[in-house]
Formats: sequence, structure tokens, C-alpha cells
Amino acid sequence: MNKVILMGRLTRDPDVRYSQGENATAVARYTLAVDRRFKRDGDQSADFIGCVSFGRQAEFAEKYLRQGTKIAVTGRIQTGSYTNRDGQKVYTTDVVVEEQEFAESKAAAGEHAGGFQQQNSFRQSMPEPSAAAGDGFMNIPDGIDEELPFN
Repeated sequence: MNKVILMGRLTRDPDVRYSQGENATAVARYTLAVDRRFKRDGDQSADFIGCVSFGRQAEFAEKYLRQGTKIAVTGRIQTGSYTNRDGQKVYTTDVVVEEQEFAESKAAAGEHAGGFQQQNSFRQSMPEPSAAAGDGFMNIPDGIDEELPFN
């Protein structure tokens, strides 16, 4: 079984490209900084794990994910290799994203935005939670049903 579950923060905005051809598909690449459970000598340490998503998951990443956003990802590990311009073989390991979701509330994201300038633009683009409902859930804008990565 090849299954990966990660939770971390994006180190930068996702890099999104579209494949060539009649049925162009979005491909998003981003790196997650995942804190290590045990610290050595009190130092904070993290692993930086490359992730790639395709199709609707990639479009979701392009639209909503920004540097500093904390997300949870499930997927599978995929290895590969290619020959670079210098003729050397380069080996790659990526997590192919099957599911991705926000791992903290907007309020918590705002508290952790200190070192991340892009976080403010992310918060401004998302709708505000409903004050009338008082349940802490965000109102989903009309027409977004087609854009959600789940059905």
C-alpha cells in the first residue's frame, strides 16, 4: 500500500502550469514544510516535501493556496528520474496529491501570518464567516460548487 498523510505549511505559492493539447490539464507543484515530531537540542526542524496535484486539485491549489497556508494532504509517493542538461541522471520523489484541505481556521492563519506576506492577500480573497449564523462556518459563495475538489 502506498499512502501518505501530511500536514504542513506551503513554503511558497503553488507553481501551476497547464499541459499542452486539446484537453489541457492543470498541474500544480508546491513544497510543504512539515515539522518533525522530535527536536534536536531544542531546534525547530522540518522536512520539505515536494507535492504535485493534477486537474481540479491543481486548480484548487492555484485559486486558494498561498505561501504559509497550513494544509493537510493525502496522496501517494511517486519516484522518477530524468537526465538534466549536463547529462546527469536526477532522481525525484514527490507526493502525488489525492486530497488536500485547509488545516486551520482563517483566524489561526492570521495569527501565523507574521513571516508570510502572501497570507494577507489570501485572507482578503476568501469570503468572511457568517456573523448571523454564529457557528464559525464560512458562507459558500454561489457558483462555487463546480470548483470544489470534492462532490
